[in-house]
Amino acid sequence: MKRDDWASLVLIALNILVFVVAAAGGVSAFDPSSAQLLRWGADYGPLTTSGQWWRIVTSMFVHAGIIHLLLNMWCLWNLGPIAERWFGRAPFLILYFLSGIGGSLASLYMHPATVSVGASGAIFGLAGGLIALLGLRRDSAAAAPVKRFLPSLFTFVAYNLFYGSVTPGIDNAAHVGGLIVGAGFSLALFVGRRRDLP
Repeated sequence: MKRDDWASLVLIALNILVFVVAAAGGVSAFDPSSAQLLRWGADYGPLTTSGQWWRIVTSMFVHAGIIHLLLNMWCLWNLGPIAERWFGRAPFLILYFLSGIGGSLASLYMHPATVSVGASGAIFGLAGGLIALLGLRRDSAAAAPVKRFLPSLFTFVAYNLFYGSVTPGIDNAAHVGGLIVGAGFSLALFVGRRRDLP
């Protein structure tokens, strides 16, 4: 990660900070209860739709244990700097937050009675945005050196969606919601514009 990819670093730091502060406040670092997660901003239909709409954002920074956090931060560490360089810092942050919100809303719609947390909706949005961007710029000279990255993105998405479909407790609705929002944002940003990859 380059030093100028600081937005990705800040997002990773915020996720880790929330986890550490929550753990210091008594939240289990390995198997937190739903009540503990709700106190720290988890998304949950009966609360979110009763006026606590801020949960669709705060839930993006809450994780259900250290393994959940580490897996998501590993993905963000790998995808974040690439998306930040290709989209630009401000569009990258907009992409991240819109995708995370899209994932939270999809989870809320599909599983309103489930306590939902994690950055995976936003991370899937980065993957969706990158796939759409590379598809739009596949003939670009600047895209040529990174075309080899596209199969890895498809593999990441396909594997995690499959794993989420067969593993209890994984919120695939958030993954799909984030993916769709990310791809849609990328298309809206770049279709018809002569903007190349850096």
